[in-house]
Amino acid sequence: MAVLPPQLARGADLLAAGQLEAAEELVRDYLVSHGAHLEGMRLLAQIAVRLGVLDDAEYLLDNVLERAPDHHEARYEYGTVLMQRRRYLPALHQARRLLSVAPGHPQWRRLYASACDGLGEYDEALRVYRQLLAETPGDAELQLSIAHLLKTRGSRADEAISAFRVAAALPQGAGGAFLALANMKSYRFTEGEIARMRAAEAAPEAPLAERCQLCFALGKALEDRQDYAASFEYYQRGNALKRSELMYKPEIAERNLRLQAEVCTSDFFAARRGYGCQRADPIFIVGLPRSGSTLIEQILSSHSQIDGTLELPEIPRLVHQFRNRVADEAPKYPAVLAELTASELRELGETYLEETRVYRHGAPFFIDKMPGNFRDIGFIHLILPNAKIIDARREPMACCFGNFKQLFVSGHEFTYDLADMGRYYRNYVTGTARCRARCCRCAMRKWWTISRAACGVCWSFSGSSSSRHASSSTRLRVGCAP
Repeated sequence: MAVLPPQLARGADLLAAGQLEAAEELVRDYLVSHGAHLEGMRLLAQIAVRLGVLDDAEYLLDNVLERAPDHHEARYEYGTVLMQRRRYLPALHQARRLLSVAPGHPQWRRLYASACDGLGEYDEALRVYRQLLAETPGDAELQLSIAHLLKTRGSRADEAISAFRVAAALPQGAGGAFLALANMKSYRFTEGEIARMRAAEAAPEAPLAERCQLCFALGKALEDRQDYAASFEYYQRGNALKRSELMYKPEIAERNLRLQAEVCTSDFFAARRGYGCQRADPIFIVGLPRSGSTLIEQILSSHSQIDGTLELPEIPRLVHQFRNRVADEAPKYPAVLAELTASELRELGETYLEETRVYRHGAPFFIDKMPGNFRDIGFIHLILPNAKIIDARREPMACCFGNFKQLFVSGHEFTYDLADMGRYYRNYVTGTARCRARCCRCAMRKWWTISRAACGVCWSFSGSSSSRHASSSTRLRVGCAP
C-alpha cells in the first residue's frame, strides 16, 4: 500500500487490530473531507469486506479502477470481491486482465483458477491449480482446492479421497480435509483418523475455525458408527463454536417476512398484472437447505429442455440494491417495490436473465436452486411473472436436524442453534403459504414422486425415501402458470 496520510494510516492500524467500526468512521470522515483519495477508497473497501458489506466493497473498488485502471492491487481485490459475491464471469475478466500484465503471478493465477472453477471450467481450473501446487509443494489450500474440484468434477471417488487425505496430512489442512471427507456420504473414517481428529480438536492451540470443522467431521464419523450420544455431543459443540462467532438475530428475518406480507398482497399483484419480463425460462427451486432440492434439480435437468445450473446469486444481488446500507434505519425493502415502474420491473427481469446466461447450455428452460429465494418470491413474481416456482419441503424434524449436522461454507446462520432453526422453519412455512395464496405461482404438496413438472413436461418418476423417517417421504407438484 502507498504511504498514507496520518488519518488513513490510523484507520489501517484500527483495521489490522479488528476495530472495524472505528476504522470505518475514521476513513469515511477523511474521504468526506478530502474527496476521492484512491488508497482511502481502497482501505474503506477492505473494511467493507471484513464487515461483509460486499456490494459497498465492489462499488468502491470499481470507482478506484475507473480513476486508476493500472492499479493492479485494487484490481486483484476487486476480483476477489466478485468471487465472494459469486460473480464468476466478471471475476474471470479481471483475472485475465491481470494475467495479461504478469502471466506468472501466483495470486492472480489462483484468482483465474477459482473463477474457472466457479464457471464449471473444471479441466482448466485443475490444470492451473496443479501447476501452482508444483511450484509451492505443501500448500494445503491448493491441495484442498484440487480435491474439492476432483469431487465436483465427478472424478472417481478414490481419486478425490486420496487428494483429501494428502491435504489432511498437511499443516492447516486437517480440518477442511476431514470435513470434506465427512461430506462424502459413502466415506467411513478409520479408527486412526477418528483418534487423530479427536486429538486435533482438543489441542489448546487449535484455531476456532478448525475446531469447528473437526467437530462436524467427528459428529458424522461417530454417527456412522452408531455412537449417537458422542456424535450429538460433537455436533452440538461444533454448532456452539460456530454460533459464537455469528451475529444472527432471528427477529430481523421475522420482521422481513412480516413486511413482505404487508406489501405483497393480492391487490398489489393484481394492480401489476402484465408487469415484468414475460419470458418463462427460469424454474426456481426454493425452500430450506437439506430439503432435497438437488434431487429435484437432477430429475428436472435430465430432460433435454431444462438446464441444471447452481445456487445462483443473482436474485439476492438484485434485491440487495434496494436494502438499507445502514442497519439502524427503517427497512426500505420490500416497500420500495411499490415505487418501481413496469419498465423498471421488466428491466430487472431482463437483467436476471442476462446475468444467468453464462450458466446455461442452450435449453429453453433452466433451474435456479438458491433455497433462500423463498424470502423474495414476491420480487421474483414481479420481475418474472411467468417463471415457475417449486417449494421443496421436507418433514420438519428431518430438515432441521439435517441442517444442524451441516457446517456450511457461508451463510445459513440460522442453522447453528436448534431453537433458531425451528423458529426459522416455522417462519418459512408461514411465508411461503402467504405467497402461494397471494401470487398463485406455486402449488406445493409433500414430495417424493414428481407427478407434474414445469414447462408442461410430464414425468412419471417413482421412488421410495432412503430416510429412516417414513414421514419424510413426500410428494411435490410444480404449479404451472394459470
